[in-house]
Order: sequence, then C-alpha cells, then structure tokens
Amino acid sequence: MRRRAFLRTAAAAGAGVAGLAGSAAAPPRYERTGTFHGSRQTALLAEPARHSIVAAFDVIAENRAELTTLLRELTDRARSLTTGGAPAAVGITGPPADSGVLGPEVPKGQLSVLVGAGASLFDERYGLAARKPAKLKPMPTFPDDVLDPGWCHGDLSLVLNAAEPDTVLHALRDIARATRGGMQLRWKIDGFSSPPRPAGTPRNLLGFKDGTANPEPDSLVWTDDGGSYQVIRLIRMLVEFWDRVSLSEQENMIGRRRDTGAPLDGAAEHDVPRYDEDPVGTVIPLTSHIRLANPRTPQTDGERILRRAVNYDRGVDANGNLDMGLVFTCYQRDLERQFEAVQKRLAGEPLTDYVSPFGGGYFHLFPGVTDPADHYGQALLN
Repeated sequence: MRRRAFLRTAAAAGAGVAGLAGSAAAPPRYERTGTFHGSRQTALLAEPARHSIVAAFDVIAENRAELTTLLRELTDRARSLTTGGAPAAVGITGPPADSGVLGPEVPKGQLSVLVGAGASLFDERYGLAARKPAKLKPMPTFPDDVLDPGWCHGDLSLVLNAAEPDTVLHALRDIARATRGGMQLRWKIDGFSSPPRPAGTPRNLLGFKDGTANPEPDSLVWTDDGGSYQVIRLIRMLVEFWDRVSLSEQENMIGRRRDTGAPLDGAAEHDVPRYDEDPVGTVIPLTSHIRLANPRTPQTDGERILRRAVNYDRGVDANGNLDMGLVFTCYQRDLERQFEAVQKRLAGEPLTDYVSPFGGGYFHLFPGVTDPADHYGQALLN
C-alpha cells in the first residue's frame, strides 16, 4: 500500500513543482555553488555549511519502473527545495503540500542537495549490474575501524547543507514524505560546522583546523560522466581522552599548530610543509597525520582528495561518555587510487588512539540534472 500511495502521489507532487515560483527573500547566509541544473552536482564544491544532514536510504521500489519514478520524484523535490517559493495549493481536504516549518514560502537558494548511489543499488533487483560505475564497491573495513552495520552503506546517499538547522530538517521531511514507499531511511546523522575562529578554515572537535590543504577540484574529483566518487566516514572522537593529552603531543600527532593551523615548520595556516628539509621528521614527525595523509611527493600528488567534513554531537553513550566526532566526506575520481591509498598510509597512526570510525559508505554521485526534463540516474536507467 505504501508503494501504491507513493506512485499515486508522485505525479501530484510533481504537478506542485510549478507552484514553487521564486520569490523575494533576504540574502542567504549560506550560498550554494551554481544553480540546480548543470552537468555536475557542483554543490560539492561549496565550503561546508553551518548545518548538514548526511543520510543513506534503502530503496524498496519493486522494479525498475518504480525506481525510475522514485528518482524522478527525488529530483523534483531537490529542485523545488533549492529553488524555493510558495508551495502549491492543494485545497482544504488534503494535507498541506509543505510542512510549514520555514513559513509560508520556502526561501530561495538557501539549501544544497547531493545525491549518490551505493554499490547495492546495482544488484539483481533492477537489472543495473552491467551499468555499475567502474570503481564503485562497498566500503571495506579498514584496520582501525569499529564499524556498526546499522550505520553503514545504503542504496542512495543524501547530503543536505544549509545555514540554518530548520532548513535541512525541512528538506529531509519533505523528501522522506514524497518518496515514502520508494525508499526508506537507513541511517542519518546531523552535522554542523563552526565559524572560522579567529579566521581561516573551521575547526573540528579536536580543536584543529580541518580541510586546510584541499586541492583544486580539477581532474582529481570528477569522473568522465560528470559524477564523483563519494566517501562518507562517521568518525567518533574520544574527546575526553584527547583533552588529557598535552598540547605539544596533540600538535605532533596532527603536524600543525592548534592556534594558527600552520604546519609545525611554518607560520601561517596555508604555508606548505617543507618535508624535504626535514627528512627524518625532527620538526614534523614522520607519523604525523598531515605527513602521512599527503607526503607531497610527485608519486602521491594524484592521490589527493577533496575533503568536506563537519562535526556531530549525539549526546552521551551508554557509559556516560560524550558521543561526538566528525562526519567526514570526500570526493575523488578513483576510490582505490585516492581515498584508499591515503587510508593505507594512515593505518596505525598515533591519532587512531583517539578516533574510532563506526559507519559510512562508498557512493557515486549521479551526474548533474541538466534541465527540467532530466532526473538523477536518467542515463543509468535509459
């Protein structure tokens, strides 16, 4: 019954898209990169927003036709939510077309949406095995992981970013309602990014700047079809133990000054570490996070990734310990050559005593939606 209801309401909800005409609004504090339509999902290029939701869904559509309907509806909702405007009128007998959380009109341009597909979407259900992206696979368990199956993988990934928490919550509710019967939530986590203090890159909950050395998003990020491979890693930080470690030891584990974000051999955040002048790690230890992650050699230059990380806080665990950490996402054109190569170098680093990855997954971002007649995964399903 849920599937039938989804298929019946999809057309009606789609008809309401035309009613979401743009309207005047205050300039958003979070600016999306580009417009919704385009050959790529360029929202991944935007700096982390103040608030995020990162989620994965299991697709429960019964066949390929229902999957197509699901992806069309998901596209319509993403387009409407990012475009903004007044919801369509539905009369006095039916439920309202919008939850009203953001008021009578959805603000324009204050939300970004990213949608990807996991390897499990390409099983026998929909006849898509031959069309699975070449590098896509389930996320493996790495040596320092403590993965919880309930927080791993998924058929579809969804990343929502906005300046305010009600904006991302509104979007998740809207999408979940419109697609009910086609997909169901597998896991979701709320993220937040702090403002730069005092300037520069935002900090993670270990107190260090996170994402300083991102590469330019060129050939390292985009696949030939206009997509990108997305890694999501849910990483708990054992902050109460970390807070008992001396500052000098923390900085040696990271390889940067906590106050400025500068490498230990530099003065400013964006100074380039001079590893060639310190081959034995006297200043920046050979085991430091930044040195292992990016040795800055010609051989490892093509292994860089575009990081997009936000913080999370889930309260306390069953033992009364603070449950907080990092929602790490990154983008690249080759999972093994880039993310996994970096991950292998980081295995056993000193920082692993203070962080514990527990969830996430690998996904392939769909190419962008080029025009109103296009939808996520259209090339895949044709």
